[in-house]
Amino acid sequence: MKLYTYFRSSAAFRVRCALNLKGLAYEPEIVWLLTEEQKSDAYAALNPQQLVPTLVDDGHVLNQSMAIIEYLDETKPGPKLLPADPLGRARVRALAQLVACEIHPVNNLRILKYLKKTLGHDQPTVDAWYRHWVAEGLGAFERELARGPAGRYCHGDAPTMADCCLVPQVFNAKRFDCSLDAYPNTMRVFDALMVLPAFDAAQPSKQPDAARAAN
Repeated sequence: MKLYTYFRSSAAFRVRCALNLKGLAYEPEIVWLLTEEQKSDAYAALNPQQLVPTLVDDGHVLNQSMAIIEYLDETKPGPKLLPADPLGRARVRALAQLVACEIHPVNNLRILKYLKKTLGHDQPTVDAWYRHWVAEGLGAFERELARGPAGRYCHGDAPTMADCCLVPQVFNAKRFDCSLDAYPNTMRVFDALMVLPAFDAAQPSKQPDAARAAN
């Protein structure tokens, strides 16, 4: 398998977590978002949405991180990332979508660039925008976790798709200096996840393109 990825992309980070949890080997193909390589003709032919990640598996091209994770869970061996019972699956999907559909879309790189470069907002205003939506989203996530059922991770004692979504969002919140004190359950889960090799290996600083950003 080949994963078109970028080290700081939350969506690509989710898929890296899922691949690692399933024990699946893949070849990373870097798409450098800062220079808009995703808009090149070659990449647009592969992914018409011009986004990362894109997964190529045995000649089949898949995009959108949530669809990729469910595809992996349905077709590949390894631990299941969605529970067996309908209510459990619904809860995991709801938690995952709270991040992927509520927080991430208004805070991703192209939105922040549009706010600053096209609409002319200064960096403090853009940062305030980011922190506002993180607080809205993680506040809701915290309330959902508190409502239960309780477990070591987002849903029970095995990592799920919800955990694959949570970890990148917390990384980004830390990067933008968001206060996380109001989310003790969320941070307890995050800390428990980050001792797992699958999540540790997926983090941005351990990706092959992280060194390029430092130069």
